[in-house]
Amino acid sequence: MTKNVVITGSTQGIGNALAREFAGRGHSVVITGRSQETVDKAVAEVAGDAPAAKVVGHATDVTEPVALQGLWDRAIVDLGSVDLWINNAGVANTTADIVDTDVDDIRTMVTTNMLGTIYGSQVAVRGMAAQPGGGQLFNMLGGGSDGKIRPNMGVYSSTKRGLDLFTQALVKETKDSGVRVGQIRPGLLITEGWLREAARAPEQVSSQRRILNILLDDVDDVTPYLVDKMLGSTKTGDAIAWLTTGRLTKRFMTPGFAKKHDVLGRHGL
Repeated sequence: MTKNVVITGSTQGIGNALAREFAGRGHSVVITGRSQETVDKAVAEVAGDAPAAKVVGHATDVTEPVALQGLWDRAIVDLGSVDLWINNAGVANTTADIVDTDVDDIRTMVTTNMLGTIYGSQVAVRGMAAQPGGGQLFNMLGGGSDGKIRPNMGVYSSTKRGLDLFTQALVKETKDSGVRVGQIRPGLLITEGWLREAARAPEQVSSQRRILNILLDDVDDVTPYLVDKMLGSTKTGDAIAWLTTGRLTKRFMTPGFAKKHDVLGRHGL
């Protein structure tokens, strides 16, 4: 059975990879981003690769509740209903200590990662609770959501740690609403944003090359697994994780894994 899927922040990165994976399986997808130009470009590319799927796009500023409500309303007009809403839009600036992080970068991370997800959750839960059959909401977490402290990720990780608690609270509050709520930990992924950050601190990449090749993955290697898990989810509170303790342990215990899994080399790093 095909689903109608809305993915915030899906013109690039993991959001775009998810859009391509869902559309490639025949599901209808709404692509969003801040710029109509980038949205139109992403829609054309995803639709071109998945001609059997319905792919539409709407420029949306997730830091504005009115814009997110408009996204929901347009999705209903275009698709008739929303079965799955993924709050994915996020920003990571991870090359400086907390005290040296630019004020504008802090504001962007907090408003996009936290407020965007909170506002998006409000809109999705209200809409799904009012439609026949309810629906499913997943919030995208990330580095630091597990409480582990990583260098230069203090501000970003704080937003993701907060979203872990927020999502758990939302699960409890919506348990009788007909809306299933879950979270996704996609692991450490090489995206356009990651490559931008790497270009700002090449010495860090060079000095951590082995560990990065163990921890990092390309988005296209991860998204089929994530989509399988989302489509197979039947209960609220599901927590989908790619880089589990078991998978991570196996990587560290496998001789030569970093050399064989040279994701940095694939990107010319």
